[in-house]
Amino acid sequence: MLGSRPEGKPYAGYWEFPGGKVEAGETPLAALKREFNEEMGITVTAATPWLTKIHHYEHASVHLRFFRIWDWLGDPHPREGQSFAWQRPGRLTVAPMLPANGPILKSLALPSCYAITCAAEIGVEAQLARLAERDWGMVQVREREMGREALADFVARAAAIVRPRGGKLVVNADPAWLEGWPVDGVHLNGARLAALESRPAFDWVGASIHGADELARAGELGLDYALLSPVAPTATHPGASLLGWDGFSACLAGGVPLPVYALGGMRAENLDLARLHGAHGVALMRGAWR
Repeated sequence: MLGSRPEGKPYAGYWEFPGGKVEAGETPLAALKREFNEEMGITVTAATPWLTKIHHYEHASVHLRFFRIWDWLGDPHPREGQSFAWQRPGRLTVAPMLPANGPILKSLALPSCYAITCAAEIGVEAQLARLAERDWGMVQVREREMGREALADFVARAAAIVRPRGGKLVVNADPAWLEGWPVDGVHLNGARLAALESRPAFDWVGASIHGADELARAGELGLDYALLSPVAPTATHPGASLLGWDGFSACLAGGVPLPVYALGGMRAENLDLARLHGAHGVALMRGAWR
């Protein structure tokens, strides 16, 4: 839902996400509920924290806290002379957009459930067959045992399944390997993230992280998303120190500028719980192919 900025305000006529300023003594969630009632006459009944952004305009610097609203009472209608429009990320029919909101629209294009391949465990042909069973919004090819030639062949076959259905394919490998491959981006492991000085030149770049320091680094590099793990026990890393949901929330407590998926022992039915703890969604490896 986007709203137009009314006359008399900076950037009048530009489109933005509805909201407003937090008043003294208010929590961000309380401010959200008040603003949405004042602006569009609805009562927010379910919302979860999402991203935090800082943007510098000519007239002011703003600290933006975004929530995602899942349920409300009432029908949205303009109460302050603005216009509203339902839109889809990547297919906007209104313009121009407020400059701070471009990255937010890109983040909204990310799916709630993110799939990670495990062909080394279930077999290449079985993995490709499982990929074809449903439409995945984003798939990470994570096949560390494959050499470059085998990986290139597997990626080409996976891309032929995922991309025609509108999904995005990223590969967990050396970014230099991926030139000319049919991919949408690269996924960085911890070592590659630590070694980077700038963001790789791909449309989509994500990273695997295990704590607040790596999350901050991903934000500094302008990455598009992160997978934070391990939340729960996994077969991949037996005996690893677990974050649990409290630890996951603690890593996000200061506000995060990019969507974060919960990874490690996740299933699709964990999605609502993950969102309550600030996650964009859940990342599934074995849980995607059961």
